[in-house]
Amino acid sequence: MDKVDYKKLWKHLYQSSVKAVVEVDVPPLRYLMIDGEGDPNMSAWYAQAVEALFSVSYTAKFMVKRGPPGMDYAVMPLEGLWWSNDLSAFERNDRTQWRWTMMILQPDAARDDVVNAALVEVKRKKGLPALDALRLSTFAEGRCAHTLHVGPFNEEGPTIARVHEFIQERGTLAGKHHEIYLSDIRRADPVRWKTIIRQPMA
Repeated sequence: MDKVDYKKLWKHLYQSSVKAVVEVDVPPLRYLMIDGEGDPNMSAWYAQAVEALFSVSYTAKFMVKRGPPGMDYAVMPLEGLWWSNDLSAFERNDRTQWRWTMMILQPDAARDDVVNAALVEVKRKKGLPALDALRLSTFAEGRCAHTLHVGPFNEEGPTIARVHEFIQERGTLAGKHHEIYLSDIRRADPVRWKTIIRQPMA
C-alpha cells in the first residue's frame, strides 16, 4: 500500500523557498481546529490542544487505512492562526494577549463521519481534556502571500516583514497571520526549524 503525501500533492501550499515571497491561492480546506489564547510556551491548554489534534488526526488516518478503500496517507503538519485584539501586543511580544487557532488539515479520504468516529474513539481510550473543544470546519483563505522561515520562532520578525512588504506593494493585509510547522520541534535543532509564514491579502 503506497502512502499518499498530501504535502507533495499540494506542494504550492506546503513547500516554499527562503529566497522569495510568492503569491498563492488557497482553496477552501477542511481542518480539525481548536481555539485558545495566551503564551503557548506557558499554557497547559496549548499543549493539551495540540495533543488532542494529533491524537484524533492519527486515529482517523488509521481508520481510513483499515477501511475501504484502504488507503494510507501522512498526517498533515500542525498549523496555527495568530492574532490579538491589541495589535501592539505582537510588537511588544506580549504573549499573554495572543489568541490562536491550532489546526490540522484533513484530506478528503478522512470524511466527516471518519473524523467524528475517531474523536469518539480517542475519548474512549484517552479522555483528553481538550477533545470537547475540537471542531471540524472548512477554512477559506483565498489570495495569500507566503515564504519559508528557517530558524527559531523568535527570529521570524524579518521574514514576516518581507511578507508584509510584498503584500503592501500589491494590496493590503487581510485575515490572520498563518504559520505551518514543517519540522518536529521536539527532535530538530531550532536553527533548522522550517515554518511557512503565510498572510492573506486583499
